[in-house]
Amino acid sequence: MKVLLATRNDAKLAELRRLTAAQGIEGLEILGLDDVPEFPEAPEVGATFEENALAKARDAAAATGLVAVADDSGLAVDALNGMPGVLSARWSGRGPIGSGAGSRVERDARNLALVLDQTADVPEERRGAAFVCAAAAAHPDGREVVVVERWAGSLIRLPRGTNGFGYDPAFVPEGESRTSAEMAPEEKDAVSHRAQALRALIPRLSELA
Repeated sequence: MKVLLATRNDAKLAELRRLTAAQGIEGLEILGLDDVPEFPEAPEVGATFEENALAKARDAAAATGLVAVADDSGLAVDALNGMPGVLSARWSGRGPIGSGAGSRVERDARNLALVLDQTADVPEERRGAAFVCAAAAAHPDGREVVVVERWAGSLIRLPRGTNGFGYDPAFVPEGESRTSAEMAPEEKDAVSHRAQALRALIPRLSELA
């Protein structure tokens, strides 16, 4: 059975393939967007991670006729009333639009700098935060499922580490002294919000397929 993961990110594809294998799910062939004919991808305009993930999965299932999986994730900061939330990727504004990797790195840096500036006067006991991920699966016949997982922690004041992107250098998971950008990729993959969400989704995914 073919399942489409609505991404062109090879690392995400490899992760879902590893997770399905680890859970003993057989007979699923995981495809990415580069493996199917191109179709219009709607912008993320949902008010929640769940809405965005479901919208992406529904669009992909309708366009391809395959069971489709999609995710949406971001950072929720307690002192910012749960923001940047679904606006995490564009918290500092869209800025100069570019197609190269450099533009994404620059935008990540601006987003992180803005969050740290906005929380600069927040005391340590109120610097709680969590990475949140919604993972959704949609069948062309209309059946669908979505799960949400959180990776709780706190924000430090100065970024540390290079093994990550976005807000990773300022996020310290609960029970850790390192930021998620200081953790090895394998460690992060084992406990992150995204890995938790995909693990929770996989048993339901096999039911849909």
